Amino acid sequence: MENKTDFKHPHTFVIFGASGDLAKKKIYPTIWYLYRDNSLPNNTKFIGYARTKQTVSDIREKCKKYMNVRPGEEEKFEQFWQVNSYESGAYDKRVDYELLNQHISKFEKGPIANRIFYLAVPPSVFEKVTENIRNACVSIKGYTRVIIEKPFGRDDVSSDKLSNHLGGLFKEQQIYRIDHYLGKEMVQNLMTIRFANKIFSPSWNRENIASVLISFKEPFGTEGRGGYFDDFGIIRDVMQNHLLQILSLIAMEKPTSLNPDDIRNEKVKVLKHISAIDKKDLLIGQYVGNPDGKGDEKLGYLDDPTVPKNSVTPTYALAALWINNERWEGVPFILRCGKALNERKAEVRIQYKDVPGDIFDGKAQRNELVIRVQPGEALYLKMMCKSPGLKFDLVETELDLTYSLRYKEADVPDAYERLILDVFTGTQMHFVRNDELTEAWRIFTPILKKLEEDNVKPLPYVYGSRGPPEADDRLATYNFKYSGSYKWQKPELP
Repeated sequence: MENKTDFKHPHTFVIFGASGDLAKKKIYPTIWYLYRDNSLPNNTKFIGYARTKQTVSDIREKCKKYMNVRPGEEEKFEQFWQVNSYESGAYDKRVDYELLNQHISKFEKGPIANRIFYLAVPPSVFEKVTENIRNACVSIKGYTRVIIEKPFGRDDVSSDKLSNHLGGLFKEQQIYRIDHYLGKEMVQNLMTIRFANKIFSPSWNRENIASVLISFKEPFGTEGRGGYFDDFGIIRDVMQNHLLQILSLIAMEKPTSLNPDDIRNEKVKVLKHISAIDKKDLLIGQYVGNPDGKGDEKLGYLDDPTVPKNSVTPTYALAALWINNERWEGVPFILRCGKALNERKAEVRIQYKDVPGDIFDGKAQRNELVIRVQPGEALYLKMMCKSPGLKFDLVETELDLTYSLRYKEADVPDAYERLILDVFTGTQMHFVRNDELTEAWRIFTPILKKLEEDNVKPLPYVYGSRGPPEADDRLATYNFKYSGSYKWQKPELP
């Protein structure tokens, strides 16, 4: 039984991997905020499940520094933990799932009861967990929904295997493949910016746009997670999912409606127009220690004891993708991501072509529409203006929408809050559909295999830098002009 929105009846939210990092840092804080704000059904119970022997008190202690409890919310916080329980069990033993099913059933009074399972577990146990949920824990008097965390495979073959496995257990409308970037405020805003503003639509094409740069930068390295990271690398970890999802929202055609499948149909269509990445359109890097840095900055990727010696796994990647359709042919969509860089930032930078018939002696810089995803959500349009005063000089400025200034009272929810609430309401707009995943791996698998087969050595870059110096030269070849003469400042609150 699949009921889109049912808030009247009992709901059980089960967290597999409840002893892990993701659970304590993201999932438990998120369900607390949703519970605090009365966004969930009143009779929702939360059950943690993992191999670790622990209690709800242990979970509460581990989560303490990640959960924000404002003054006056202490009683509500106690109530939240009272509707939590924990079950310890193996991931591969059906009998433990039957015991879990009995535990869930105790809360399910009445004719209808719904179940949501969040799989924050390693890929190695994924198939066993989903099989056991299907065989022992599916709701017999309501809906069953399963939330899946990436990685969704390592390449096209493993992804197809996973999809076929899931397809044999659950219907597509029961499966929620979570990419938390689709829950970010400014990523969600892309639809509105594009399709609710006449000012942008006439110029959103190859005639006016020179290039599109989508960046994701982190100022820290592997932080002891090198063993996990080395198995995937930055391309699988960030580019093939987060950045490609943003690209599809920027480049897709207008959907016929806001129906989730209409939107996802258009995303799939634009991905089908993208050829597999060519080796000449990819640059990879790996960070080395900064002798002048502090603490971890002195250590390079290969200095992490959990990383295999002589690893050629990239921690930085820059790739150009080409969309072979009428709107975008010839416009490079540049995806750039890296660890141990100079700042934390995720943004989209749509750079317009130079103004034809220049009368300003080359002093006019290109217009850019910048969508800042994090930190500090903002939308600003870089433009040229006459400098104040008697002289007729040009100066770069911006038309600026900074959320923290314009919407001072607004509480912008975390991406996970939005996405978990979407699962309760049955909205799949911001989740990855099976055919999207297939197209994403078609674009990336050949180049990933090529890198591994040829054992391609990444270019070195210093911890805390902007990335490999060669990357700026590569950007220039894709018609992206970086002048360095202008830097957006996040306005201070009065």
